[in-house]
Amino acid sequence: MLPILYQARIDSPLGPLRLVHDDEKRIRALDFDDYEGRMLRLLRLHLGRAGHEFTLMETAPDAAIKAAFDAYFAGELNALDDLPTKTGGTPFQRNVWAALRTIPAGHTMSYGELAAKIGQTKAVRAVGLANGANPIAIIVPCHRVIGANYSLTGYGGGLERKRWLLAHEGVLLDTGPLARVARPPVGMPYAPPVR
Repeated sequence: MLPILYQARIDSPLGPLRLVHDDEKRIRALDFDDYEGRMLRLLRLHLGRAGHEFTLMETAPDAAIKAAFDAYFAGELNALDDLPTKTGGTPFQRNVWAALRTIPAGHTMSYGELAAKIGQTKAVRAVGLANGANPIAIIVPCHRVIGANYSLTGYGGGLERKRWLLAHEGVLLDTGPLARVARPPVGMPYAPPVR
């Protein structure tokens, strides 16, 4: 019998999110609605079962998961920290994704810093690939990883969403064409740019 997973849609300021969880309410995949195909491809890739098949049932969002997202988007930036996940993937990928979850909201880390954090200083490219294969956007916060020169590098949901998420979390952004992250002095509050 194929495993049953549950798919729900959650509204967000960045557009609808697609969320997949299992019977135990562990989040298995999350991405933006317009990237549903990517999410399902990563889910199949990381499920780790023979044949990589499953039954996907549409459902209403779990109340606790929806409440956590509502709180996060309302400004409670740690509201997603305790949501249970089950990512699958290789041991290296799982190690990278676990390290991503330790980057606090309002902070960023370069790929090199992330590689050092997991004790793999020479694996910067592999860390970047694992970051790009993250099946659980926002909760496993790959958007908090930036280039060594503070540039906003790729993001599966698009750079505009990455920029929005980082600004929402209080990261100072240079709004110029290079879209760099400006690391503020400790204790300096975030003020959104005046438009």
